[in-house]
Amino acid sequence: MDWTLWAGKALGRLVTAPRPATVPTTRLVELPGRGTTSVIDLPGPPDAQTLVLLHALGTTARLSWYPSLETLAERYRVVAFDQRWHGSGIRSREFRLVDCADDAVAVADLLGLDRFVVVGYSMGGAVAQLIWRRHRSRVAGLVLAATARNYRGKVGERLWFQLTRASMARFGGHAHGRVEQLGTRVAALDGNGYQDELSRWAMREFRSTSVWSMLAALDELGRFDSSAWIRRVDIPTSVIVMTRDRFVPTRRQRSLAAAIPGAISFDVAGHHAALVLGADEFVPVLRAACDSVVRRIDQAGRP
Repeated sequence: MDWTLWAGKALGRLVTAPRPATVPTTRLVELPGRGTTSVIDLPGPPDAQTLVLLHALGTTARLSWYPSLETLAERYRVVAFDQRWHGSGIRSREFRLVDCADDAVAVADLLGLDRFVVVGYSMGGAVAQLIWRRHRSRVAGLVLAATARNYRGKVGERLWFQLTRASMARFGGHAHGRVEQLGTRVAALDGNGYQDELSRWAMREFRSTSVWSMLAALDELGRFDSSAWIRRVDIPTSVIVMTRDRFVPTRRQRSLAAAIPGAISFDVAGHHAALVLGADEFVPVLRAACDSVVRRIDQAGRP
């Protein structure tokens, strides 16, 4: 089967995902010296703790987090934004996770946020770890979901990332054109078989990140490794483990939780896309994980 048709059909399953009362609204902001990105900012209750949500690879802030926003905003101020090379995120000459970490702090600066809880899913979890390492005074707590200390330990995993990098280096701009054409073919399914309004919106969000950008982000993720310093995390942390995950194996997620002193684990019986396709189970666990972190912050003496 043509993989683009398969991808389109898989995305079509989003019709089973929860339907938002309203599609989350965003606004474009300029981060001084960095570029422009799209931000969601939900105020929450007065004096609420702030959660900064970091989305998964290949998606956008809205596509990753729309099932969770309403529930989280009942208790917290919720901020989310498109990370660079994703959706309406910053465009730059290269994609680096450390730049994504600094972007998050730049968003916080723009919004006047001093300290905040970082919630990262998958790639966003790697970025969240880097935010703690690079900007410790700004991070009050961590919620890490479907993520790991590293992604290329076993031979098969190393081979996967080596092939990704080799193909990008070998074909360069020609490969860029080819994967963009494939992305266009997937996008053509928007309006050709997926007439449901939510499916069309999800497809538009998905197609806003190019396939080449996804490959570059995947290559960078393959170089990420926090194992040398993650044990020094000294703030309240929750780790959400997806027990049926094949993209980030469950064993890696549990190893991350075991490596962080005092981290509390929360299990979700779902796969890697459960933050949307398994939202009925994921969202309550996400809220519980956030509540746990904020409760521990308060017990320690909230700044």
